[in-house]
Amino acid sequence: MAEENDERAQDSPEPVKPTPYPRTPPPVDEPPPPPPSRGRHGMRAVAKVALALLSVVALVATGYAYLTYHQTQGDLQTTDILSQPDDDVPPPPADDGAEDILLVGADARTDMQGNPLPLSVLKTLRTEQTDAVNTDTLIILRVPKNGGKPTAISIPRDTWVSVPKGGQAKINSVFGTAKRQAAHDLRAQGKEDSAEIERDSDQAGRKALVQTIQEFTQIRLDHYAEVNLLGFYLITEALGGVDVCLNHATEDKDSGASFTAGLHTVSGGEALSFVRQRKNLPRGDLDRIVRQQVFLGSALHKVLSAGVLTNPGTLGSLTDALRKSLVLDPDFDLLQFAEKAKGLASGDVRFETIPVITINGRSPDGQSIVEVDPQAVRAYLTGLTGRTGGGGASGGGDASGGAPLAQTTIKGVTCVN
Repeated sequence: MAEENDERAQDSPEPVKPTPYPRTPPPVDEPPPPPPSRGRHGMRAVAKVALALLSVVALVATGYAYLTYHQTQGDLQTTDILSQPDDDVPPPPADDGAEDILLVGADARTDMQGNPLPLSVLKTLRTEQTDAVNTDTLIILRVPKNGGKPTAISIPRDTWVSVPKGGQAKINSVFGTAKRQAAHDLRAQGKEDSAEIERDSDQAGRKALVQTIQEFTQIRLDHYAEVNLLGFYLITEALGGVDVCLNHATEDKDSGASFTAGLHTVSGGEALSFVRQRKNLPRGDLDRIVRQQVFLGSALHKVLSAGVLTNPGTLGSLTDALRKSLVLDPDFDLLQFAEKAKGLASGDVRFETIPVITINGRSPDGQSIVEVDPQAVRAYLTGLTGRTGGGGASGGGDASGGAPLAQTTIKGVTCVN
């Protein structure tokens, strides 16, 4: 299983409008946190960005929601990385048979201004202070243009890939490494405006990530969506919790997970613990991906339930959470996405994971990695545009490519490891 103490990049996400903290932590005007520390165990990011986007469905389902939609779209932070040409790393052909949306979950311990979260908030989020940024949740949502069923494909965080401008690395480190280098270069050029450095270095990180994924998959990305750690917390709190089910009792001090077998309703810190745990799971990261995928399905069901759609207070909280959570490309239309996302509630979307060789590989420099065959991954992704099979959270089978584990349900909630 991959170790938690991997290399982390420096700096913080791009500053935007002020962001309130979760309602449960104490006041934030406490002494500043100590200098960043790598620590033994880094917080694992979660499939929070997809939950944030799927929550938009609630915002187009009522007259109240429709009135707030345009304001919400206008308040969101945007990034134009998909429209920035790079002669050294040309993108794949634009028409690949599907509309492809990259969903990114960043584990930065900052607010949306790029300011470090206070220690009180970090404790509520069940994590520690660090100024590093990893993108540990990467999902490509493929919507076939021929009318086939969409597929949400997870890429394991430790997948060993070639970086377009040279070398190899874990895919979750690409954003942070490029961001750190860009910030260093900007300071070396004499730039002193911290806001400008944050904005430009974030752009460099996102651009490097997009280039890496496009080269790895040979998929031309049509849209980009990113959300941070705090945003996931706020969204699950706004929903009043999400129902999950476990096959067995489990505990993991690193993630803060401590659950008995059976049904649970999790939100905030508990929800983060549920979707980030990977230690003490039979298939490590692959089981964690299954958890993320099942969690998303349950969360969407909650979003679409009558109690949420008819409650202006809940809709208002979701709207507020989306404003402070999302970074989108300028052409990403939330209204159109919400219409497409409704298929998730009816089982019209497959949840998959790219094929892997082993989750217990070692890189030449000794890092614990997920080994893949890029050609096999590309063939698999190309084939998805022609699939018409039913939905379900497969988790991509076991590490050797075997069939996924059998799943049971309790009261309509899928049970996982």
